[in-house]
Amino acid sequence: MKYIDIGINITNKQFQNDQQEVIENALQAGVFQMLLTGTSVTKSEQALLIAKKYPNVLFSTAGIHPHDAKSMNAESIANLKKILIQDEVVAVGECGLDFDRDFSPRNQQESCYEAQLDLACSIQKPLFLHERAAFNRFLPITQQFLPQLSKAVVHCFTGTLDEAKHYLNQGFYLGFTGAITDQKRFSHLEKVIQYVPLDRIMIETDAPFMLPKNILKANLNPKHQRRNEPTYLPYVAQYIALIKNISVERVALETTTTTQAFFKLPK
Repeated sequence: MKYIDIGINITNKQFQNDQQEVIENALQAGVFQMLLTGTSVTKSEQALLIAKKYPNVLFSTAGIHPHDAKSMNAESIANLKKILIQDEVVAVGECGLDFDRDFSPRNQQESCYEAQLDLACSIQKPLFLHERAAFNRFLPITQQFLPQLSKAVVHCFTGTLDEAKHYLNQGFYLGFTGAITDQKRFSHLEKVIQYVPLDRIMIETDAPFMLPKNILKANLNPKHQRRNEPTYLPYVAQYIALIKNISVERVALETTTTTQAFFKLPK
């Protein structure tokens, strides 16, 4: 089986000593294409440089995460655009709103997000979106730019069924991580996954975060047992298959087909 991971934070400091090993392990696990997430101008540049080392295997996104919205300056959008015109860069983001942690003031988050929505409209590349505890502001802001937007995926979706329905009605796709295996925090996602059509689902690890809870301890990296890695993506697919009562082969095939079409990845 082959899988595509649409979100890896490979520039995170947790991967600074073994990026190549992490990527090689993922390839051995059947994760044959991966998207490296850009969360700031600097991180987006770094992700692109790593992606260039693995043609047709690694790709990247370029954007400013809401946590980093306070770092946006007059040159940020122009610098992002320079990155986004590269062939390896397949989406604008990670961008959006995060009113859960508020690491950047909300007004700055909103202006930063709007600037990236405008950029996405101008270059016509898909959006890689982040929304946490901000649905009531996020959706109206995003709707202002429809239908000029290309396509959008709300990554690491952990919202309600009603929110999922609203996103689907806008034509958005939803990305699911190991969060779906966390019965204590995210048990409501079972109903969400049952509802969302398989052809609107993408899978991701959001590594090094969101470690799936359905991994046996013996299968974890002995040096980094609490760190999520793209090699664990099959566990996300397995859990979706369990919830939907379908084969994991079908989940792998359909999410791969959907993802390649969405981001225009080579087959």
